[in-house]
Order: sequence, then C-alpha cells, then structure tokens
Amino acid sequence: MKKPIALTLFLGLALAAGSVRAQLWQRSPERGQFPVGPPRGPAPARAQARPAPPPPAPRRPQEWQGRVAPPPVTAARPHVDRDARWLGHESGPRDVHYRLEHPWRHGRFRQPIGPGHVYRFTGWVAPGRRFWFARSMFVVADFDWPYVSDWDWNNDQIVLYNDPDHPGWYLAYNVRVGSYVHVRYDGVM
Repeated sequence: MKKPIALTLFLGLALAAGSVRAQLWQRSPERGQFPVGPPRGPAPARAQARPAPPPPAPRRPQEWQGRVAPPPVTAARPHVDRDARWLGHESGPRDVHYRLEHPWRHGRFRQPIGPGHVYRFTGWVAPGRRFWFARSMFVVADFDWPYVSDWDWNNDQIVLYNDPDHPGWYLAYNVRVGSYVHVRYDGVM
C-alpha cells in the first residue's frame, strides 16, 4: 500500500517540476527573452566576414545602476533575438578584435555552461574590466566594453556559451538585458 502512494507522490512532484520549467520558458524577463539563456549558442560564422558594427559611446556602469532604464537593445548592439539568432556575431574568425596570441592562457572555465546554467555576478573591477562569479575571474573584451554600460555588476545573471569563431573567448549573455559580450577566462580566485 505504501509503494503506490510513494509512486503517486513522486509522479506528482515530477509533473509539477516540469510545469514550472515550462512556465519559465514561456515567461520573459523585463528585457531579455530567455530566462535561463538562449537554447543554443551561436553557429560558426560563414566564410564571408562583415565588419563588426561600431560600439556605442562608452558609459560608466555606475550611471545605469538603479537610476535610469538601460538603453534599448538595437541592431548595433550584440544581442539574441526571439528566434535565438545571435545578432552582431557575424564577423567570423577573421575579426582581429578577438584574436588572442595565447588562447586559453589561464585554462578553461570548468563549471557547466550553456542554457540553464545561470551565474550571478559577485563583483567587478572597472580598471581591469574584470568580473567574477563561481570563484572564477573573467575579462570583458576591450572592443565589447561599451556594451556593458547598463549591466548591474552586483545583481545581473549571465549564461556563458563557447564562442565557435574566436578561440579563447566565451560569450556572456546577460539574462536581464538580452545582450552579450565576449569574455576571456582569467583563472580561479
């Protein structure tokens, strides 16, 4: 008699958990479209390389934290659209902005990455353009630094993806804003 009750309870909990996960995918955060990150990372760029769009005027991240709404995600800013297309990542492996002399100099990030693996910022250092979470340090690419002007370095959540075109780089997708930047792993704290 106890086994059918336990099985019924287990199945009920499993269905409830599945329902909650399905609701997470249907609901959208205030800015980004994917509460746990886009369902996949970007595909490798085609052989034809287009120049990257010019970055917006740089702003200090402190200007945006809790005072003014972040700027809208535009075509000139790397973002992921509702169809999970990575816009702004078309430049391909020829883009000199992301060429590293020593890819993976500090190793690779050993925690899980991709959709569903959300990390919360736990600190950042502006002069070095470094931030950290999960006891790991990352550096924002110089070329991408203007795109993080509206990121909240004490509260935002990001999802990491491998960059298929630029060895040594990850793509950090900000769940709240819906945009992404190139980041390099800089070792364990």
